[in-house]
Amino acid sequence: MQTFTPIVVPAHNPGPLTGDGNNTYLLTATTGAAVLIDAGQGRPEHLDLLGAHLRQCRARLERVLVTHAHSDHAMGATSIRDAHPHATFHKKAWPGQDERFPVDWQALHDGSRIELGGDSLVALHTPGHSPDHVAFWHERSGTLFAGDLVMATGSVMIPSRGGDLGEYLVSLERIRALQPTRLLPAHGPAIHEPERFLRRSIEHRLVREGQVLTALASGPRTVRAVTESIYHGLTPALMPAAHETVRAHLEKLRREGRAFVEDGQWSADVAP
Repeated sequence: MQTFTPIVVPAHNPGPLTGDGNNTYLLTATTGAAVLIDAGQGRPEHLDLLGAHLRQCRARLERVLVTHAHSDHAMGATSIRDAHPHATFHKKAWPGQDERFPVDWQALHDGSRIELGGDSLVALHTPGHSPDHVAFWHERSGTLFAGDLVMATGSVMIPSRGGDLGEYLVSLERIRALQPTRLLPAHGPAIHEPERFLRRSIEHRLVREGQVLTALASGPRTVRAVTESIYHGLTPALMPAAHETVRAHLEKLRREGRAFVEDGQWSADVAP
C-alpha cells in the first residue's frame, strides 16, 4: 500500500449500546488483496456495501481481523465467509465465546504481524473491555484500529463477563506510549488528538473511582444504589451499562483491598 487510506464500511447495526452502529475498516493493496477489520453483525446492507467497495477497488477479500468476540464485532463472520469463501478469519482466542461464531478461526497473538501488499499491521493485546481484545497498529502512519478500546463520545463499558478495569487502564497506557497520530474506533468518529484523549480517558476513570468510594463512605451499598448515586438523568436504556461500569470499579477496588462485599452489599474502609 503506497498510501494508507482505510475505507469505513458501516455495519448498519444501530442500537442503544452500538450508537450509530459499528465501523468496520477495509484496507486494500495494489496487489488486489484486501483486509477487513471487524465483521459486524451480518446485516445485508453491510455485506452489500463491502462487496461494492471490493468491486470498486478491484480487490478480493483475503483476511478478516476481529478485535474481539462480542457479537457486534464477530457475528457477521459466517455471512462474510459465505459471501467471500477465500477469506480467512483471525482473532485472539476466547474459549467458550469464539464457538458462537462457527468459522475456522486462526489465532492471533500479541505481536502477530499481518502482511498486506508490502505493508503490515501488528496485533496488540489490549484486554479490559474483553479478555481477547486486540487493537491493530499501523506504525508507518501512526494509526491504531482501536476496536472497543476507545470511543470518541461516551465511555467504553467494562462488562462483568470478561471485563477488567485494571487491565483496561494498563491497555490505555500501552497505547498512549505508542504515541499514535490517530485512533480509529469501532464506534463513532476518528480521534485525531490521541495523547490528549487517552490522558483524559484515564483521568475520567480515576474520577469515577473517587465517586464510587464517596458513595461507599456512608456505609454498605448495592451496585444499583451506587450507580443511582453517580449517574443522574441517564437514559434508562443505558442504565445496565452504567451498572456494569460501577461493578467494574468495585471489583477493581476489591482486588486492591479497598472495597469489600458481603451478600451483595459493598463497603469501603478507606475514605476517598
